[in-house]
Amino acid sequence: MLKKSLDLLRAEAAETGANTLKRSLNGVSLIAIGIGVIIGAGLFSLTGIAAANNAGPAVTLSFVVAAVGCAFSALCYAEFAALVPVSGSAYTYSYATMGELFAWIIGWDLVLEYSVGAATVAISWSQYLIKFLGKYGLHIPARLVMSPFESAKLADGSTVSGFVNVPAMLIVLAITAIVTRGTKGSAWFNALVVALKVAVVLVFIALGWQYIDPANYQPYIPANTGTFGEFGLSGILRGAGVIFFVFIGFDIVATMAQETKNPQRNMPVGILGSLAVCTVLFVLFGHVLTGLANYTEFKNNAAPVAVAIEKTPYAWLSSAVILAILVGYTSVILVDLLGQSRVFFSMSKDGLLPPVFSRLHPRFNTPAQSTLLLGSFIALFAGFVPISVVGEMTSIGTLLAFVMVCLGVMMMRRTNPDAPRSFRTPWVPVVPILGIVVCLVMMASLPWETWLRLLVWLALGLAIYYGYGRKHSKLRLAQEGG
Repeated sequence: MLKKSLDLLRAEAAETGANTLKRSLNGVSLIAIGIGVIIGAGLFSLTGIAAANNAGPAVTLSFVVAAVGCAFSALCYAEFAALVPVSGSAYTYSYATMGELFAWIIGWDLVLEYSVGAATVAISWSQYLIKFLGKYGLHIPARLVMSPFESAKLADGSTVSGFVNVPAMLIVLAITAIVTRGTKGSAWFNALVVALKVAVVLVFIALGWQYIDPANYQPYIPANTGTFGEFGLSGILRGAGVIFFVFIGFDIVATMAQETKNPQRNMPVGILGSLAVCTVLFVLFGHVLTGLANYTEFKNNAAPVAVAIEKTPYAWLSSAVILAILVGYTSVILVDLLGQSRVFFSMSKDGLLPPVFSRLHPRFNTPAQSTLLLGSFIALFAGFVPISVVGEMTSIGTLLAFVMVCLGVMMMRRTNPDAPRSFRTPWVPVVPILGIVVCLVMMASLPWETWLRLLVWLALGLAIYYGYGRKHSKLRLAQEGG
């Protein structure tokens, strides 16, 4: 239960020298990083699902409700990121408020979030690449786009088993190479990718707006069927729960604190700015989607955007959307790799993981060895493990981190009430408590198998902590030496 003092954390943030991360990010870069991971394929699929099954055209209100729920946690992240501008995100915040054991749990939990998330996205990226290439008559042998545990039926009726998912592995390794070379270069690449996929979303909104049929908005809030969550006001709330996970990702911005110029100002800008920009885009996207086609047409349809595009004369938009998904997934993988390596960097600096994870490249000033190790592991995972195994593990890991950060803000306000804060979460403890409640409700809605996988992962993490981390903890060794 040893805790890091606020003074010690600030001293770490002020460190300079060969083994410190280079500050090269500004507020715009952080907003782009946040948007890069928030806008993924979920926007193009979950919006239609929530509209068809829960909220109807009022899915736009579901986006607002989900954004408000995320904002509770985002405000808490913003206060911590400005107060303690070091890499590590929720891991570091937990170390300062709840102690080393809880810090390890949340750090290990973040590893689950980022690594499994990156592998999952890489596998989906591979599937969308096949669709995109297929539109132009280009085909990759089926054995090279599946794991050994998967099989597929070919056009001639025969069945073929997978060997390895080559595209998934290659995209992870390519992004790993970019991340290894430096945060500034990664930020530029991410900014380009974000610009491309935001452009596609804006094009869909702008072109689709002209063909909106106002009759599709009647009724805007369909009458409840008698079952909670099926339309009416309860449907808006259930729809918010469905699309809540579209917003997950702004927390990764907090892992960039030690590589940010003037983090006291820019970290809140990056965290809250990315959430605000995405909320506006998502509401407009949902408005156009449900205006082009009646929400009932999205029922049991995995590609609702394709249904909406059929209502316009722009058939090429379908290819553009797939391209946007590919580009969007690329930036998600990049940001996940950035976030994971920075969490490992902080844990290694504290002695809880071997020194290799905090060793910086002499030229790039990045944890290059750590990034290469993690990237290689994730590439193998993406190449040889089927996507069905990972499920919703990413979501539960993120929500647990949110709960810890919201709880940490309340504890820090009590233990260090006079610490100078360039950004303060408003209405404490109301906002943090609301953040905790929203996250716990979302966690409770996940399947029990997801909880079981989380518990198994945490058990493995505790074994590593007691076998290595606790014995090598620099904070513990310093206190025992004193």
